[in-house]
Amino acid sequence: MSNSILTFLFILILFNDSFGQSAKKKEKIVIRTELGDIYARLDLKSAPVTSLNFLRYIDNNMFDSACFYRVVRLDNQPRDSIRIEVIQGGRYENEDHGFEPIAHETTEMTGIKHRDGTISMARNGPGTATSEFFICVGDQPELDFGGKRNPDGQGFAAFGKIVKGMDVVNKIHSINAEGQYLQNPVIILGITRVRK
Repeated sequence: MSNSILTFLFILILFNDSFGQSAKKKEKIVIRTELGDIYARLDLKSAPVTSLNFLRYIDNNMFDSACFYRVVRLDNQPRDSIRIEVIQGGRYENEDHGFEPIAHETTEMTGIKHRDGTISMARNGPGTATSEFFICVGDQPELDFGGKRNPDGQGFAAFGKIVKGMDVVNKIHSINAEGQYLQNPVIILGITRVRK
């Protein structure tokens, strides 16, 4: 069975498991941290696999007591020729890895670019993303499809945008992190959907 057919079947399963969320184009969430709240809008229409996977972790309370544990700035990447600026969070070092990795939705597929406030999935190789995510601080085109930050050129799977709380993102980004990893991670108290 081809990868495109498997990806399509995976999307259908996610849609069915998400109680009709596929009919919605956007879903607003709040990331509650010990430093304040960050609101994001996920783009289910453009990035359905990635957005619905993230919502699956939210709906199963799997981000409770997660954290922002990595801060990447221009001043703490001495070995990288292509430098980026992000904060990274998720279920860092959780032995229960959660759900299976998802298919990789490139920015070429979704049209969602890594601009200031974009939320995207961390990964190793394409198709390895699970629950770890990052938020861009400033525009980060080298994280898009064809960008040079990752040698495979596939970029990362952007799936939404911060709509309120970039001051909190910037506060986390300003914490001293010489080796990129925070000595005292910023606790995520929980991530929930915003109900109207």
